Amino acid sequence: MVKFKIGILETGRPPEALATQYGSYPNMVKNWLSHIEGEVFTYSVLDGEFPKSADICDLWVITGSKFGCYDDHYWIKPLETFIRDIKSSGKLMFGICFGHQLIARALGGTVEKHSKGWALGINQYKVQNWPSELGTEPAQIAIQAYHQDQITKLPKGAINIASSDFCKFAAVWYPGFGLTVQGHPEFTTEYASDLIECRRGTSLTDDEVDRALANKTDVDNRAFIANIVKTYLISKGRTHA
Repeated sequence: MVKFKIGILETGRPPEALATQYGSYPNMVKNWLSHIEGEVFTYSVLDGEFPKSADICDLWVITGSKFGCYDDHYWIKPLETFIRDIKSSGKLMFGICFGHQLIARALGGTVEKHSKGWALGINQYKVQNWPSELGTEPAQIAIQAYHQDQITKLPKGAINIASSDFCKFAAVWYPGFGLTVQGHPEFTTEYASDLIECRRGTSLTDDEVDRALANKTDVDNRAFIANIVKTYLISKGRTHA
């Protein structure tokens, strides 16, 4: 049987103070999707390492990043082109935070820095327009968040499937192509908390950190979202139950 292949496109790295303990973002994604059997390949696109073809993998995942997708880094425009190549090839995509934003931008949407600042810690989103390909519709989705930028206009054909008062386009469905989320389902609670604390006094104020860390909840749908990815792949005939 031909093995299912996942390609992880690395667009960011954890702070050095956390990398030794928690590993890279591709490793976090790999661990999060470990229930999906197959081979995993990582490409450090932020170092200029790109796959030779979109056909190499069945599912492509774009990680989070500290960069803005509107920044003038040499690897961002080629990555936008690769996203369009993936779509044209009929392969599937999953975008996380920066990846969520960049996929939208590559396909004609817009992304901007939010005037109200940061979304941090567990955020809850109302579900709408839920696609049957993703299985049972949840009442809401709770997921770790760490972002200022967000999508402000969807590309043509994209469907908004989750939102909050702070983030209008928290999860986006691209029929026949992919799913993206503004949050970080690959983050464990421990990593998310340590990342926020690590930014205290630099990109985050004491008040922002304290409020985020005080937002404690036992509800985190990271496993549910991982199962959504598998359900979608099964529905497309790309992998098996």
